[in-house]
Parts: sequence; structure tokens; C-alpha cells
Amino acid sequence: MSVDSKQTDTTSGSVKKRGLLRTILWTVLILTAVTAMAFLLYVGRYYGTAPEAMDYYLNSPGRVQLHESNRGIFLDGPGQERALVFYPGGKVEYTAYLPLLYKLAEGKEGIDCFLVRMPFHLAIFGKNAADKIVKEYAYSEWYIGGHSLGGAVASMYAADHEELSGLILLAAYPTGPVHVPVIEIYGSADGVLRQKKREEADAYLPDGARVEVLEGGNHAQFGNYGIQKGDGEAAITAEEQQDMTVRLIREWIGNGNGTNDGNGTNE
Repeated sequence: MSVDSKQTDTTSGSVKKRGLLRTILWTVLILTAVTAMAFLLYVGRYYGTAPEAMDYYLNSPGRVQLHESNRGIFLDGPGQERALVFYPGGKVEYTAYLPLLYKLAEGKEGIDCFLVRMPFHLAIFGKNAADKIVKEYAYSEWYIGGHSLGGAVASMYAADHEELSGLILLAAYPTGPVHVPVIEIYGSADGVLRQKKREEADAYLPDGARVEVLEGGNHAQFGNYGIQKGDGEAAITAEEQQDMTVRLIREWIGNGNGTNDGNGTNE
């Protein structure tokens, strides 16, 4: 074979390789763009806060002061010693939990609350959001909690921070072993919470954990964002469900995190 023929073959091979690389590059770019678009479409559809709930609590009579920032909303009530960092449910507008947390912060026995605004309305992207809040404010007792996905992510945070005073799970269950006091609350008509998974996760709860079932309550009514797909029909109102939740949380905290009542369960 002549030298010219060898050079031609080499040039042809190089062109084919460059063409293959360009094809691979364009394929990767297209797949990345499609994935990004699909993700943005997914997170762009979420449950918004019920207007009436937003209007009332943003124009509240002043029993609890609301301070908004790019991190979320700080609900500052009369209480001085205890605070809760709350992670909202997946694909739910964070302000949907203002009614619940406002009630929790009211009164002398109230618990100041930090309602976290999560990236893309998904707590999994803000697992450590509590870090800066805890460092910035001085409370003798810190609790972390959340609803649904927010509760699951809060349990991950609690697993890494045993200095916390407790974990509050609303329609949620821990994803791994937790070694801080826990109260778990869910509705009997919850159609979203995977009960088999929740029961299996009982093994992750610490001794003395308290589990409460709200008769007639469902998944969505811990917040104010309307009807959630797949949820059961509640036999009580959202206000009733939230009032019951607030009472149980306050009772649990007031009794030393619910550890003085035997096994702490009420299922």
C-alpha cells in the first residue's frame, strides 16, 4: 500500500471518529435538555396555598408576628424557649402550612416556628436548611418536623443531629434509625401515606415514641392546599385536624416529649 493510501485511510478514520464524537455529544446534550425540561415541568406543577388561608394569616391580628425572608417565614409568638423548624410536603407551597404553625406559635406555651421555603418545593433539596436557623437563633429547645416528604427529610436531619429536642412527623415516617424523641401523627383517612412502609419504619422509632391517629383526618389537611390526588375523604375539617395536631404536639412537648406514658403509642 502506498504512503498516500495510508494517509487517506488515516484521515478517513479521524473524520469518522470526530463524527461519532459529535453524535455522542449532541445525543448527551439533547437528553440533558429533555431531562431538564421534564424536571422543570414536574416541579412547576405543585399544590398552591388556599387563598382564604393566606389572606387571613398574612393579615393576622398580631398575636404572632410573621417575618418573611428568602429562607421562608419566621412565626414569632409569645414563647421564648422552644422553636420548631418545619419542612413542607413535597410539591406543596410552603405557605400552605401557615395556619397550622400560626396556631402552634400562639399563647404563652406556644412554640416559635420557622417555616422553610424549599428549592423546587422539594425538601430533599434542602435537607440541611435548619443549620443556619439553629445557629442564628438562641432557644433552649429545638425541634424539627415536617409533613409527608418534608417529614421524611426532617427525619434524615434528626438522625444526624441528636442534640435536637425532638422530631415531629405529620403523615410521614423516618427513613432510618432516629435517636431523638419522636411524635408521629397521621389521619385515619390518609390515602397518600403508604401504611405498609410506615409500619415497617416503626423499627426506626426510638423507645417512647408516640404515634397518634387522627380519626377522620386525611393527608392534605395538615396544610391548606386543597384536595390532594389519591387522598382519602376526610370526615373532619382542616381546622379540626390542625387543632387536634396542635393539641397533641403541645401535650407531647409539655410531658417531656411524650416519654412518660409507657410505650407512647395510641394506634
